[in-house]
Amino acid sequence: MSIAEILTKFDDILYTWCLIYMLAGAGIYFTVRTRFVQLRLLGDCFKCMFEKKSSDKGISSFQALMIATASRVGTGNMAGVATAIVLGGPGAAFWMWLMALLGAASAFIESTLAQIYKTREEDGSFKGGPAYYIERALHARWLGIIFAISLIATFAFGFNGLQAYNIVSTMEYYFPDLHSSPVPLTIGCILFVASLYLFFAGAEKIGWLSSVLVPIMSGLYIVMGILIIILNIGEIPAVLASVMRSAFDFRAIFSGFTGSCMV
Repeated sequence: MSIAEILTKFDDILYTWCLIYMLAGAGIYFTVRTRFVQLRLLGDCFKCMFEKKSSDKGISSFQALMIATASRVGTGNMAGVATAIVLGGPGAAFWMWLMALLGAASAFIESTLAQIYKTREEDGSFKGGPAYYIERALHARWLGIIFAISLIATFAFGFNGLQAYNIVSTMEYYFPDLHSSPVPLTIGCILFVASLYLFFAGAEKIGWLSSVLVPIMSGLYIVMGILIIILNIGEIPAVLASVMRSAFDFRAIFSGFTGSCMV
């Protein structure tokens, strides 16, 4: 059995029997326990977004938001929605909307834990995240280490490779013989040097660059979405009707959950 076949089987089990139930269950649980914090404190969310840094160290709330947005707007965001609709029809979109609402409570809890269990460095800056609160809250250093190593492997061999592949693939329109040309290697070297510089430059430099680039990227993403809606405005009532009409089909429900897992 090849590595691809092994990964596919593992992936099928993870998506079919684990992630869907865990993400949906966690979203419902945290939504109830926090009394719909994602709606109740929505106003506070926007106020916190533009708070200034309390010191010269670290990053601002806006920069933190931009770093988070950079990892959410893009390939997974589009591929997840497309996959859900292909698998379950238009009704899957309704369940993705619902999962996004419930998932906001889980994201709030995750971010809160990161704040509670973060640690102060000698230079006055803070470090935190899942590996830290797994170690400090669950008193399971071994599990935190496994999580950290798994995340490093995921980014090293998964996310970064996928993003680089997508960037190179877009060049195929301009270079028909792309794979036999020096273009992929050139783009790869540029991405490598840029990533290496930012990695060693630290969180402050990443935060600054994200606060410049991500608003432009996100703005273009939203503008393109709005433009597509405007160009097809006459179809919107029929689209919404189709979504709601097929939303309560069993296949649409689980396709929506699967798409949310991908995002």
